[in-house]
Amino acid sequence: HVTYLDSPVRRVLSIVPEMYDEIWTAAKGFYKVEPVVADGGEVILYAPHITEIASSHREIYDIGYHCRDYFVKQWNRFSHIHWGVLAHSTHLRGAGTYNPATADEHLRVRVTLATGIPEDMCRSVNLGYLDPATVDVNAFTADPDTMVVPRAGEILFRLKRSMEED
Repeated sequence: HVTYLDSPVRRVLSIVPEMYDEIWTAAKGFYKVEPVVADGGEVILYAPHITEIASSHREIYDIGYHCRDYFVKQWNRFSHIHWGVLAHSTHLRGAGTYNPATADEHLRVRVTLATGIPEDMCRSVNLGYLDPATVDVNAFTADPDTMVVPRAGEILFRLKRSMEED
């Protein structure tokens, strides 16, 4: 269940299956494709049926989604948060850096939700928003800069060149 690509893609439209009913589980639609997204690229999680970030891990609403360095470099601030919640947060944001002196977080890839979660909620947890009613899957499929992944979360994507570097 691994697909290797020759080169990175600028954008991924991850079509999240209905078996994932919240972002906590639908995050697979991001972290299984992130390795093939170009720096500065974007992953759109398309799941109009999802209306919840995480029903059983409410702490994610308080801490939001950030790269690993964001938490590690502010450990005193986040050490009381369950490590599983911190891990989930970083899985949905991927690689990035955080400078505690400037409070500047630089994320390698943008994450945009096209779900039933309101825009203000998406932004409050540090995720982008796209109205799911405006998503035209056929247009994304026709776009040469976009990879459309049906049933996102089932296949892990990697770049071929990373195999040769390992």
